[in-house]
Amino acid sequence: MQNLPEQLAFILELDRLKAVYRQTTVKADNNRQENSAEHSWHIALMANVLSEYTEEPVDVNRSVMMLLIHDIVEIDAGDTFAFAAQQELDGQEDKEIEAANRLFGLLPTAQFEQMKALWLEFEQAQTADARFAKGMDRILPLLQNMANGGGSWVRHGVTKSQVLKRNEYLQQVTPKLWQYACQQIDLAVANGWLKDAC
Repeated sequence: MQNLPEQLAFILELDRLKAVYRQTTVKADNNRQENSAEHSWHIALMANVLSEYTEEPVDVNRSVMMLLIHDIVEIDAGDTFAFAAQQELDGQEDKEIEAANRLFGLLPTAQFEQMKALWLEFEQAQTADARFAKGMDRILPLLQNMANGGGSWVRHGVTKSQVLKRNEYLQQVTPKLWQYACQQIDLAVANGWLKDAC
């Protein structure tokens, strides 16, 4: 029980992720902005449901854990729009590392090291587990934007090439979902939801 105060402090701090809002909207709730906690839950469940489409061997439980923790750093660092201009993204990586140290640092040392290592693995996307997790993180907003008449793509003038690049993690780990994503992107262009430009 000696670790319990630190663990509970971390758990209570996580509540703040519910107040970090994203550009993606929730169609089922009058198009209000989605929060990062909802997003993390949604992609974690999606990874479990779609795991049959992986072609690389993947430890789905590890991928799901990555997805559950990947945006925790936004409590301190904030959420940046995926297609923001480079000047808006500059310095974000440093902010997120600092946030990871503080937030995971609320935990006892062994759990801090485990969580931070898993978070870094997701960020670097060098393993099959992390690539699958990244792919899930990328494709869900695509699905949401498609279901919402282009959603944030239309509002921000996003291009086909930007969305293709954003979803490229799917290509290696789950080619079938990559093919599906490409079809959806072409449909979005045809519908005028994505600009067909570089």
